[in-house]
Amino acid sequence: MPLTSSVPASITRRTLRSWIRPIVLAVIVLLTTSHLAHAQTEGVAAERTLFDALNRERTAQGLAALQWDEALASAARDHALRMAQRNVLSHQLPGEQAIQVRATSAGARFSLLAENIAVAPTPTQIHAAWMQSPHHRENILDPELNVVGIAVVKGNDGLYAVEDFSQAVANLNFDQQEQQVIVNLAARGMHAAQVTADARKTCDMDRGFAGNRPLSVVRFEAADLSKLPEDLEQKLRSGRFHSAAVGACQGGESAGFTRFRIAVVLF
Repeated sequence: MPLTSSVPASITRRTLRSWIRPIVLAVIVLLTTSHLAHAQTEGVAAERTLFDALNRERTAQGLAALQWDEALASAARDHALRMAQRNVLSHQLPGEQAIQVRATSAGARFSLLAENIAVAPTPTQIHAAWMQSPHHRENILDPELNVVGIAVVKGNDGLYAVEDFSQAVANLNFDQQEQQVIVNLAARGMHAAQVTADARKTCDMDRGFAGNRPLSVVRFEAADLSKLPEDLEQKLRSGRFHSAAVGACQGGESAGFTRFRIAVVLF
């Protein structure tokens, strides 16, 4: 007689359940991961579509193309996710920080900031709606803006899209700021331009000057040091000055907006 062994039915069911449960969980995880991966791929493709579309519009108007800014894209993505989760279209949701704080926290440096938001079934429809809206179109075609970050997240109502634009500001220390201004002065014949401790002290002062009495002092704040302010240009064109000292100091930063502060002491 063959030897046999039986297992109580209750034990068999318990064993099957212990196998089925992890299998079901694994299937759920795989499906969820697959869905998230598809949503992310769809979002990246939509972001690229919007980026290409806005630069086509700018090129058609003779404007420089916007460069991609990952810090702005990160800030835009956080906002798009919040809108998609709540199914609400707003530039600032309850409990959320303002756009300039979000952008600064993400690592962006800027002197101008603008934002477009929308929800629609496709990125093509989103871009078309923005171009038909005067304020959104103005952001896309603003010649003073030079970078953009875009995020698209799928929600129950469609694709939630955010375009965060800015006039980016370079991260320059005082030495780099001063050297950039000196190069501009040298190009205008001020070959004796130099950095001095007195010029830096003068920069920190609201009025007056430190050190030897100059013929004139020009203080200015700017986000772009590739060009000189018009009042300084006029003084240089007058031919009255033969040398200059340059000093940089802490510029005004308000709610994330960055500007360099410079003093040019003319002799």
